[in-house]
Amino acid sequence: MPGEILINGKFYSAQMTGVHRVAEELLRALDDLASAGEITLPHAAKIVLPANAARIPRFQNIETAPPGKLPWVWWEQVELPWRARRDVLLNLCNLGPLAHRGGITMIHDAQIYITPESYSRAFVAWYRVALPILGRRSRKILTVSDYSRRMLVAHGVARSDRIVVIPNGVDHILRSTSDMNAFEKLGLADKGYVLALAATHAHKNIGLLFDAFRKMPDLKLVLIGAADKAAFAAKGHNAPDNVVFAGRVTDDEMRGLMERALCFACPSLTEGFGLPPLEAMLIGCPAIAAPCGALPEVCGDAALYADAKDPTAWGAAINALRADSNLRAEKAAAGITQASRFTWRNSARLLADVLNQA
Repeated sequence: MPGEILINGKFYSAQMTGVHRVAEELLRALDDLASAGEITLPHAAKIVLPANAARIPRFQNIETAPPGKLPWVWWEQVELPWRARRDVLLNLCNLGPLAHRGGITMIHDAQIYITPESYSRAFVAWYRVALPILGRRSRKILTVSDYSRRMLVAHGVARSDRIVVIPNGVDHILRSTSDMNAFEKLGLADKGYVLALAATHAHKNIGLLFDAFRKMPDLKLVLIGAADKAAFAAKGHNAPDNVVFAGRVTDDEMRGLMERALCFACPSLTEGFGLPPLEAMLIGCPAIAAPCGALPEVCGDAALYADAKDPTAWGAAINALRADSNLRAEKAAAGITQASRFTWRNSARLLADVLNQA
């Protein structure tokens, strides 16, 4: 049927990432709002999937088409543009078919231009070809912060008047039930550790935390994610003995760790949004962030800030929370208030407006 809204479901064939979470949460919220009668979705909104889809989504108000014939990138770049040739195509995960015109594409950030050293040469080369083409051929570009909008404009991806900012939500963390399994397995003490992501990308700047924690041997740094000590060493960052590599954890275990952490640390040199510190803030874990990228925009005055190139400043901010329970309580309360502003339903309403205009 001509005139459908098709949703690019390639992300259902991949392991969950931050970008994929955004896509799934936006679609869940769209569906919930439509069920509640709070929005009207365009007729025939439908998710289309590659042949290797690992999960088949089920919604009340968004249809799911049978999987296509090709897998992964081949499906997206060859089969999908033909399938969507008469339709508006919504791409929520940075990429879409380059041959399609008139779609709506969410590009989360401009990191490949700002910190190309965080990625492989092949990845950077492909995205630097793809993003400006999508910027020209899409009827609207969506992004997650005003900072990302400015960076996409500055690097020639799209004009400002064609970019719509739809912030991430954060309230998905409230659906989790606090699980103490990871906390107990790692032998942690309440408020005896700082939480951060185990990300080796250069712009995540976790090596700075290693330098800070060498001077705080009585406090642990717990890193969540797949990267281990050897992965950081391969990037030139040798972790001190008080760094704990927790590996991958469930959402429930993540909540349990956040609730008992002294704080969450985000020393990134740039972020398109900055979801993890906001997740921590929503459940009462104060955040310390670098004043870089979208982090000040998202965290506001509720976070503490420390220079992204000064380990001593990070040690001072962490010790301030350790030494002053009133400061920690103040930042915890402020963080809940700030993070509560970012809900998936609010974001989905903005997305619904864009879809209905299309």
